[in-house]
Amino acid sequence: MAAPAEPVHDVPSSGTGGPLRIGVSACLLGQEVRYDAGHKREPFVAEVLARHVELVPVCPEVAIGLGVPREPIRLEGTAAAPRAIGVLSRDLDVTERLRGYGRQTAERLADISGYILKSKSPSCGLRRVKLVGEDGRLRRSATGIFAAELERALPLLPMVEEDDLGEPAMRENFMERVYGYRRWQDLRQQGLTYERLARFHAAHELILLSRSRAALLRLRRLLASAGDRPIDALAQEYGKAFMQALARPASRRGHAAALERLLRGLRRQLEAEDRVELEELIAAYRSGRLPRIVPLTLLRHHLRRHRSAELDRQLYLAWPQIVLGQWCAP
Repeated sequence: MAAPAEPVHDVPSSGTGGPLRIGVSACLLGQEVRYDAGHKREPFVAEVLARHVELVPVCPEVAIGLGVPREPIRLEGTAAAPRAIGVLSRDLDVTERLRGYGRQTAERLADISGYILKSKSPSCGLRRVKLVGEDGRLRRSATGIFAAELERALPLLPMVEEDDLGEPAMRENFMERVYGYRRWQDLRQQGLTYERLARFHAAHELILLSRSRAALLRLRRLLASAGDRPIDALAQEYGKAFMQALARPASRRGHAAALERLLRGLRRQLEAEDRVELEELIAAYRSGRLPRIVPLTLLRHHLRRHRSAELDRQLYLAWPQIVLGQWCAP
């Protein structure tokens, strides 16, 4: 994994020494733990992602004592309160065991920075899990029992189903959220202060701008109220809003705004022809005629020649590298 272009003081880029850890449904790594003694190996997860991060395999159904092979389970009831019931044995109800294991896992793996879950699973599926309603009709609106407990216990944790990682933009967004959450974990571990929170925010300004100007302004307003609020309460609200902002995929318009902000920061140091060249490249990116890496690379080049303490702090400059560039190309 490539290192950030420049160090960002007091804002960890990938952790405080330990490996980046991501939880994953064990079947996605090829472990034969499914009800039919099979697996659902996902090559991207098992072959690509595993080279860059530490994957922590979990199979909640095996962990609660269901065998391999075993009777399959399904969700029944309502989306708000589903139950995990045996397909063949109606008296088999493992709902509470799965909930309990979800809570235990959230506590045991509190240091993970993301989670990849098996789609459609009555235990692990995040969305659109098959549910037999109280009227006997089939629906696709539930969350797996184990996954729901993880979300409840770790509401800021980036979570995704393996199906979503088939889209390059979704891969990139998930890893951006993972690294953002890891830096947030590290900030909390260092000890929260108003000054550290302000530096954390300053380093992420352009990343936030690329997602949503409204979200950026909201976070700025939160920091403006810092002196009137206890740091723990402020951080709790800030962390939630920060992760919500990262969950929104960056747009071409947002990236162009971030690139233009970088250019404004360099305007006085650049020759007229260099400014014009960058303006043209950013305009070409905005219109879809060039990839973002073209103006971004040239901006990095000029930043190496014309140092700027304010711009050097921006993690946006390192973001494509942080996100495993070769498979999450900007």
